[in-house]
Amino acid sequence: FVQVITKLKILTPLEIIMSNTACDAGNTTKLFSLITEHFKNVTFTTVQRKYFNETKGLEYIEQLCASEFSTIFMEVQSKYYCLAAAAALLKYVEFIQNAIYAPKSLKVRFQGSEKTAMIDSSSAQNLELVINNRDSRSGHTLLGVLNYTKTPGGSRRLRSNILEPLVDAETINTRLDCVQELLQDEELFFGLQAVISKFLDTEQLLSVLVQIPKQDTVKTAESKITNLIYLKHTLELVEPLKAALRSCSTQLLKAYYNSLEDTRFGIILEKITTVINDDTRYTKGCLSMRTQKCYAVKPNINEFLDIARRTYTEIVDDIAGMITQLAEKYGLPMKTSFSSARGFFIQMNADCSTLPNGQLPSEFTKITKMKNTYSFTSADLIKMNERCQESLREIYHMTYLIVCKLLNEIYEHIHCLYKLSDIVSMLDMLLSFAHACTLSDYVRPEFTDTLAIKQGWHPILEKIAMEKPVSNNTYLTEGNNFVIITGPNMSGKSTYLKQIALCQIMAQIGSYVPAEYCSFRIAEQIFTRIGMDDDIETNASTFMKEMKEITYIIQNANDKSLIIIDELGRGTSAEEGIGICYAACEYLLNLKAFTLFATHFLELCHIDSLYPNVENYHFEVQHVRSSAGNKEKIAYTYTLSKGYTEEKNYGLKAAEVSSLPSCIILDAKEITNHIAKQILHRQKSTPEMRKQRAAYQLAMRLVQTARNSRLDPESLRVYLKGLKKKYEDSCPTPGENDEQQ
Repeated sequence: FVQVITKLKILTPLEIIMSNTACDAGNTTKLFSLITEHFKNVTFTTVQRKYFNETKGLEYIEQLCASEFSTIFMEVQSKYYCLAAAAALLKYVEFIQNAIYAPKSLKVRFQGSEKTAMIDSSSAQNLELVINNRDSRSGHTLLGVLNYTKTPGGSRRLRSNILEPLVDAETINTRLDCVQELLQDEELFFGLQAVISKFLDTEQLLSVLVQIPKQDTVKTAESKITNLIYLKHTLELVEPLKAALRSCSTQLLKAYYNSLEDTRFGIILEKITTVINDDTRYTKGCLSMRTQKCYAVKPNINEFLDIARRTYTEIVDDIAGMITQLAEKYGLPMKTSFSSARGFFIQMNADCSTLPNGQLPSEFTKITKMKNTYSFTSADLIKMNERCQESLREIYHMTYLIVCKLLNEIYEHIHCLYKLSDIVSMLDMLLSFAHACTLSDYVRPEFTDTLAIKQGWHPILEKIAMEKPVSNNTYLTEGNNFVIITGPNMSGKSTYLKQIALCQIMAQIGSYVPAEYCSFRIAEQIFTRIGMDDDIETNASTFMKEMKEITYIIQNANDKSLIIIDELGRGTSAEEGIGICYAACEYLLNLKAFTLFATHFLELCHIDSLYPNVENYHFEVQHVRSSAGNKEKIAYTYTLSKGYTEEKNYGLKAAEVSSLPSCIILDAKEITNHIAKQILHRQKSTPEMRKQRAAYQLAMRLVQTARNSRLDPESLRVYLKGLKKKYEDSCPTPGENDEQQ
């Protein structure tokens, strides 16, 4: 159920509904156990098994789905579980929200995981894609690096894209074209950003607009009036959005402009403005918004509504007048204030010493004080608030009846708003990508059959450090698809591995990437096994966790995977650890997946003598003597170099600077050298092996050149001569074999 858990993590549910038969005590299903284990803070609700009915699910979809999206019937009619779950969900929503959906008003789509890359929830956590592992409130995540969105819909889209990147290069390049145009055209960038930032949560608005309450209450009335004002505000932004997109040149932005030409936007707005005042708009502040709701409907549409509004105005004026009189009566600087919880109340800024006996007059009640600000009311003001509320209830009820009639006329045209919602959230995300580029030197990625990053760096580390981290190169091809990385603790291995995965994800969502140049092969799955600090402790639970993670990778990886493994086999003995690592490597070497494998087991590095598609790299460190000259310390360069690490006795060096007796250290060095010589003798590669490796690497480079080269004939000739020389230099010289024998 890995895909189910991963999908749920992406959706971040507040509540999960399951069949009562799956959750019965003593007879729970494996899925229920897994979900409760992974979602401890989520509400679980059981619904009777009979409501999970696929026939009813299909009926619901036929009743509720807008005709524009009717192709969904063909897509889901044989998906038993999907339809059964939809039936139970819609029944539950009807019950819990006491509302039904308007017929033919919903956009229904089936969203599987076929068109996106699979990143399991453990890998998403390892890479800190959306949540920081040390502080869940921290913005030091990939989402935090890229999130400059202005709308809730844009933020949600960015989050789901990071967790499920695209796998279609054409779609990704279409997005990248947009980002490039936004970066090159400042007027387009700032013009779009200004309009997009005015949009509210269009998805949320749509979901409540199409609900029809089963019972009319003051709350449902007020909510519907508010939503209609939000709808008017949203539709009034369509023309400014079109104007901002008018001069665009990329395919996707042009398609968005054409979608906004839909006449239904104008039809809906025209119907609204025949009933709703032109100057009614969304405003911040509860009193201001209350006023907008009261006077939303134009005068002379309902005579009783006009009378109720005049009454309300008189009461509000009376309240203001009464507070002015009280201020004059007591000689205190009182003013009228309002909150949705208290209604109208009195507020005053005054020092306690200016009040008679340090207290407010006795007619004032419900007194609260914060610093020098007093808030209070009086018996008369409470009565007037009650009259005000009564008047408001009448206004809302009459306005609600008019709004419902208007919405019934609008429903048949409302489907264009689903399109608008998609456009706004996508534009918001693309603007966010462009914004992130302006803050750092990111480059546009290319998509080939190679993973090549020139001077790439870690995007989250850059945000934390507020400066560019040390950059490194990465190169994997079909012929060199397995990289082993060595180096002492804290030399930069884990950071580098995470950096590659983050860059791959950034490229596949349509963002620019932190590098001087980059090319990627589309990854269909991204697997990570990242060693934590506590992995150094040898214990059974750590070892079992490692085994579960590597088992999952081996069972699910394919030729199009990107696999990142950091420190496997540290939870057991060195012999077992090396054995497990070697066996896992040999299995993964049979795939064409791109694999990066960081390890402390230097014995693993010699696997390159058996497999020519293995490359060894290490992180360099420097040895610096202290000013006194008697002690040596390690300086980390965080620079990746070819070959495996020379730091073979890192543990011994750590022991030397400790207080361990020198005789023990000398003994340890002698034993280590003896073991190392034995291993080296067994693992020496023969000249024949080296010749085969050189031939393999030459062949792979030639294939790469044939596929991807853009060089002119003369440059190509020079490059091929270089390849020939490199091959000749790598081959053993004649007679070397005899000498060794």
